[in-house]
Amino acid sequence: MEQIEQSRAQLGFQADPGSPVTLTDIGWFALYTTARHEKRVAQHLGQRQIDHYLPLYRSQRKWRDGSRVALDLPLFPNYLFVRIRPSERVRVLEIPGALRVLLGKGSAPVSLPDAIILALQSGLKTRKAEPHPFLAVGNRVRIRSGVFAGMEGVVVRNKNRCRLVLTLDHIMQSFSVELGLEDLEPISAM
Repeated sequence: MEQIEQSRAQLGFQADPGSPVTLTDIGWFALYTTARHEKRVAQHLGQRQIDHYLPLYRSQRKWRDGSRVALDLPLFPNYLFVRIRPSERVRVLEIPGALRVLLGKGSAPVSLPDAIILALQSGLKTRKAEPHPFLAVGNRVRIRSGVFAGMEGVVVRNKNRCRLVLTLDHIMQSFSVELGLEDLEPISAM
């Protein structure tokens, strides 16, 4: 923990990640980009010497010709993080492919706690990560594997494992079951 605090101090991180953001505070902000332009935006940020972070993960893909290739893809599609003052937002938005800095309530940008970015930066070096659809309570999901494969339900709890309510329409009865996130896929809204 002491090492993290020393790293935070060396990088000039705020002492209190929950403190209100003013126009002179430097913080990490989420930057929303055009689809599949995250690396290009990161390249432009680097050329303009704007501190940024694009978390990537390695994915193995198989092309039609049978060859395999390892790709570095964004962990959070359409997002990367910039370390700026809120007043420098316009400078970032001038970059081709940068659409907006995410805002909180009202029109003020909301910075992410420095500890989150630091954890991502250090954790992704030692752990294998990959994107997963966001599942919130109330979302309809389909079970991809296991004995309940193909059944659809509603997420009622999402902690270590998801608790789903599954309904048997024919007899108008429901039951709940706990499953791992890896067994679920969201059902797109129609």
